[in-house]
Amino acid sequence: MIIQSREVFSFSMDAVLLARFAGIPPKGRVLDLCTGNGVIPILMTTRTKAVIDGVEIQPRLADMARRSVEANELEEQVHIYEGDLRSFHEEVGYGIYDAVTVNPPYMPEGAGDQNENEHYANARHERNGSLDDIVAACARLVRTGGRVSMVHRPSRFVEIVETLRKWKLEPKRIRFVHPHAEAEANMVLIEAARDGKPDVKLLPPLIVYNEQRQYNEELMKMYYGDKRPGARETSS
Repeated sequence: MIIQSREVFSFSMDAVLLARFAGIPPKGRVLDLCTGNGVIPILMTTRTKAVIDGVEIQPRLADMARRSVEANELEEQVHIYEGDLRSFHEEVGYGIYDAVTVNPPYMPEGAGDQNENEHYANARHERNGSLDDIVAACARLVRTGGRVSMVHRPSRFVEIVETLRKWKLEPKRIRFVHPHAEAEANMVLIEAARDGKPDVKLLPPLIVYNEQRQYNEELMKMYYGDKRPGARETSS
């Protein structure tokens, strides 16, 4: 169960895709920056026993995230912090996480239409830290060899790769997401390793909708697992 509000913040597909894509350890410590209402940490608990921290700068969203964690009885595994990712390392220390995930604002401050709703403006525009600030925070908080995973817009792909490498985060896995087979990508998933060697894998594209404009099988499995509509039970 995820607590959300259309007036403040509602998670979308990018959060689900990142939670499934990210390389996270079976145990240890994981961090989610720009956690919003906490959906990514909660989804990742289905994949790992690691302790997961989430950082959110907006007080109302941080409160929603905490209540979602409590509603799912995950208080022992997931911890939500209200704070600024740019200074979070001062509170917890450098290089203490095995993996970091981030679903950051996609647009630079001042670009595009500025949403009148302050919560949505903060979620969509880099008002509380630029791409460079966000990547720098990831680099400070992840250990050497640890993984940083991000979802973003393909239009900023070159800038993202350059910024990751500037902060010694070497891209390792890249996957573009397309609404349907004939369309250009509208999301990109990137995983990088702290102090890693150059060696990147470009994964097969993820196509969201099939020819009938329904979710493809891979998307259905991400959302519903074996309980997805139409799934057949098998026995051996």
